[in-house]
Amino acid sequence: MPPRSIWNGAIALGAVTVPIKVFGATEDQQIRFREVHVPDGAPIAHKLVDPTKDDKEVDREHVVKGYEVSSGEWVEMTDDEIKAADQPKRKAIELEEFVPRDEVDPVYYDKPYNLAPQKDAEKAYAVLAEAMEKTERLGIGRVVLRSKEQLVALRATDGVIRMHTLHAADEVVDPKDLDIPKPHKKPAPKEIKMAAALVDQLAADFKPSRYKDTYRDRVLKLIDQKAKGKEIDLTPPPEPESTDDLLAALEASLKGSKKR
Repeated sequence: MPPRSIWNGAIALGAVTVPIKVFGATEDQQIRFREVHVPDGAPIAHKLVDPTKDDKEVDREHVVKGYEVSSGEWVEMTDDEIKAADQPKRKAIELEEFVPRDEVDPVYYDKPYNLAPQKDAEKAYAVLAEAMEKTERLGIGRVVLRSKEQLVALRATDGVIRMHTLHAADEVVDPKDLDIPKPHKKPAPKEIKMAAALVDQLAADFKPSRYKDTYRDRVLKLIDQKAKGKEIDLTPPPEPESTDDLLAALEASLKGSKKR
């Protein structure tokens, strides 16, 4: 079954408007467990309680949304008051500028969407996609999704334009703030050369189909075993051995990759 569009609008840049449809670009395949009451198999419900009063249950009508402006001081906000921050439901992705693709660190990317042309907009869509690919640039702009304004990046690959919502600058942790200690000794030229050789030996073209969610497969296998009444082996996997001899580890890794 073909995917259904979640939003119809347009890409707007200057006087140019390209009508498009927006589709989700990913599907959540995570395994989700439910809390169940063992004797009768009924799902468990979570109640609202007041932890300051011995977890006494409270009524939903007495629960409000609050924001802590200082320690112990809260400002109550109603749903209508919060909605006052909403933007008008503009039906366009308004592009502001085009930036080099390689200047945008992937850490800024959030949720991806696929864009497709609406009827009779195929040519304009193709022209924009090819222009973005040829210039190797991303379109940066804003759009209103579900009443919330989002900063987005448009990226074209193989004739398809994809939209990513972006994290704001103050949401991204600056690497300079990390406390990364420097090694006591500088890496030796031979160590760097061998590490580069290992990288070259493991070099490959990126093919997404090669990379499966092996954790999900293992969990499903365990669930299947349990459903068939089989006992699950709870022995933890062995811890990988560490070594202080970096050069020896690199040599062993190079030999191992050659055998593979």
